[in-house]
Amino acid sequence: MRVFRMRLFFFLPFLALLNMHPVAQTTSAQGNLFIIGGGDRTDELVKKLIQTAGLHSGDHIAILPMSSAEPDSSYFYIKSDIEKACKNTIAYLNFTAATEHDPAMLDSVKNARLIFITGGDQSRFMKIVGKGPIYQAIHAAFNRGATVAGTSAGAAVMSKQMITGNQLSDTVYHETIGKLLAKNIEIKEGLGLVEHVIIDQHFVVRSRYNRLISALHDYPGFLGIGIDESTAIIIHHKQVNVVGESQVLLFSAPQPIQTTKADQLKAKKIELTIFTAGDKFQLK
Repeated sequence: MRVFRMRLFFFLPFLALLNMHPVAQTTSAQGNLFIIGGGDRTDELVKKLIQTAGLHSGDHIAILPMSSAEPDSSYFYIKSDIEKACKNTIAYLNFTAATEHDPAMLDSVKNARLIFITGGDQSRFMKIVGKGPIYQAIHAAFNRGATVAGTSAGAAVMSKQMITGNQLSDTVYHETIGKLLAKNIEIKEGLGLVEHVIIDQHFVVRSRYNRLISALHDYPGFLGIGIDESTAIIIHHKQVNVVGESQVLLFSAPQPIQTTKADQLKAKKIELTIFTAGDKFQLK
């Protein structure tokens, strides 16, 4: 297993230690999560997605593009990628407030063997999905054995506690956050397909260390998983496999991260492990 350990100094010492992270759990569902950190999807990554889903000739794929401001384009691009790897029917299911109770659309989600959530704005997606019939249909499919996949915003929505991308101390959106402050990262509720984990995407490319560490302060005992572009984690029960071209970073804080009177974060130790393709780890 290729695990690289490193010590970083961002006013904090980071110790990277394997198998010394806090408790995290998935549900008892039979399905898989295929969580992509955004960026380009290589042919090999898409092939791995199709293999993970275990598609048979009669199975169909449901694309949920509600994160995107341009859902037609999002559907077109992921459909083009998937068609290279399989010949299954690919359903375009762009739910709106007017169609969230549509029985035919919901049935297509429930019975899909592969559900794919596109990129865009995770808050836009969850505003439509909430905990209503679409949410329930996704969970029903996952519990029965479907693979639920997502990229970028579609990765962020997988966890119960979801990073929205917004800072509470700054109304301007920044891809990379330049502050380590308490209660600065906006967290809302996601799909809850994996719990006690906070997922961030485009991680290495956009240097999102500050964002994820800040979120871990607000949720003591959680794991932080940063997934870089063209890279994915596959979660089945508690087993996590890393695939793709770049890295996955696993953060945990053995002791709660502290704050100063000015709300600056400080910690004696934060544990970091860096994984590459072929590596595996457990959510205990």
